Amino acid sequence: LTEPFFKSFTRRPLCDTRSHTEGLFALSCSSKGEVDELVKTAVAAGGSHAMDKVDHGFMYGWSFYDLDGHHWELIWMDEQAAQQGPPQALAS
Repeated sequence: LTEPFFKSFTRRPLCDTRSHTEGLFALSCSSKGEVDELVKTAVAAGGSHAMDKVDHGFMYGWSFYDLDGHHWELIWMDEQAAQQGPPQALAS
């Protein structure tokens, strides 16, 4: 959407996503490989890296900023490990 048209959907002021975070969007992926593939594809299409990769073994994530500056988090989680609860190191 163009900015003037986008403004017609909200009463709040728009922020400059080059210097402010407007939202953080998280998507669940089916594998670590899918996380990596999507981030690399987004960056190759003109996006930029947001945060470094995080690998807790049972959970893996990486993020990027899209062309409009929105922050996207892509995560994979081992479903069996998630059902068992967080590891002791993260529970405290």
